[in-house]
Amino acid sequence: MKYLANVATLRLDKEKCVGCGRCVEVCPRRVFVMRERKAEVLDRDCCIECGACERNCEFGALSVSSGVGCAQALFNAMITGGEPVCDCEKNDRNKSGCC
Repeated sequence: MKYLANVATLRLDKEKCVGCGRCVEVCPRRVFVMRERKAEVLDRDCCIECGACERNCEFGALSVSSGVGCAQALFNAMITGGEPVCDCEKNDRNKSGCC
């Protein structure tokens, strides 16, 4: 399942990556793979911005603004039964819903 193209806040600094593979272990969406002893983002558009990778990277190689993306809004709506709401409309009070 993919979400909106090119909107995920996920960033990987390959210089800081030591190849421990923790991101591969903790990512619920299999966004990462290990190649040549370094993590690599396989498909950024599958990232749900949960933040598990960043919280578990001891070397600061990953950053993500967890819980701010539209994917997170969709998951929250599924869990609560409500409408998806993200920060996309914060500058336009007349909009409702996600993006």
